[in-house]
Amino acid sequence: MTLPLQGMTVLDLSRLLPGPLCSLHLQDMGARVIKVEDTHGGDYARTLGMPAGLISPIFHILNRGKESISVDFQSAQGCELLRQLIAQADILLESFRPGVMDKLGLSFAQLQKINPLLVMCSISGYGQTGPWAHKAGHDMNYCASAGILDQCGVEAEGPVLANFQIADIVGGTMSAAVAILGGVIRRLRYGMGCYLDISMTDCAFANHIVPLAAMNLTGQAMPPGQDMLTGARPCYSVYATADKKYMAVAALEEKFWVQVCDVLGYPQWRDRYHQTGVAAAELKNEVAAVFAEQPQSHWRKVFVDTDCCVTPILTPAEAFEHPQLLAREMINTITTKQYPALRCPAPAITFTDKKVFKSEPGPDQGQHTLKVLQQLNCTNDDINRWLEQGIVRQP
Repeated sequence: MTLPLQGMTVLDLSRLLPGPLCSLHLQDMGARVIKVEDTHGGDYARTLGMPAGLISPIFHILNRGKESISVDFQSAQGCELLRQLIAQADILLESFRPGVMDKLGLSFAQLQKINPLLVMCSISGYGQTGPWAHKAGHDMNYCASAGILDQCGVEAEGPVLANFQIADIVGGTMSAAVAILGGVIRRLRYGMGCYLDISMTDCAFANHIVPLAAMNLTGQAMPPGQDMLTGARPCYSVYATADKKYMAVAALEEKFWVQVCDVLGYPQWRDRYHQTGVAAAELKNEVAAVFAEQPQSHWRKVFVDTDCCVTPILTPAEAFEHPQLLAREMINTITTKQYPALRCPAPAITFTDKKVFKSEPGPDQGQHTLKVLQQLNCTNDDINRWLEQGIVRQP
């Protein structure tokens, strides 16, 4: 089976989550991904939050099937080796702070001279320009700056954090992947490379549609918990069950709300669909009281054969056992030295009803250094000398 990016090579200089997840998606579309790590600690995700000597499952999930070359690209020889790799690559992905690539002599203008067709993508927190370009940050900071964090939670309790990194993944990973694919099309159609400046804050902000729409109507977004999608409407809210679990009622359209009322046995609620303010709050309390009478297992059975957008809220462990995800072959495993059966998501995109899953674990730091350098026609004498000098590294 031919995947759309088959035959293309991605050099991935990024670390942690947004960049490596982006290159994983490119790999799942057929690209060869060479992970370029320094000769010291390499990708921080290897040991993030783990006891000494253990590799994080996060690293394996993000980097399964990739190759790793370890190069001291701050040295003159290491930087030259990186240029040689870039000269043969199709896509270059990096996530350093703005200006680092320029200092290394690896700006897009310089790289275009050795590879005019290169698609280069820089992922950063705030973008390559602007007064905040060089500020440090993480997902929470970008969500805070984009007005997203303000809308999470309820007004009385303040913003709530989630471990789904909205800015990192929506603003970084997915936006970069879309832009790179656009760059590849440009390259194929017009014979031109391009540079992509991906700001996680910009891209998260651009996708925060509902509050932006509200601001056009009223001049300000609704407070958290009082928006149509954050619990102000009884038809679109979270309800606790008797066993302290929850049901997600997402009957946003009136036709679904009518069904919910009938299933719950309260047809008199049908005409209250358009209520807002105090009346809506009273109705929401009435609905909550009904759901609180029975455990989640009861409501699962009640709603299992309905078509009104009501589902149980599952834990991550339960999601891994969901029949829909299993039927879609979304759960897969990889085997590592430390984890005999590490469960992870399969590729979410299928091509002609097929998906290709590379089940090899994340590579050891520099595991493919020798192989990649030999493909550059470097001699064994040179490679051995560079290993002794610490310019390159292998396990």
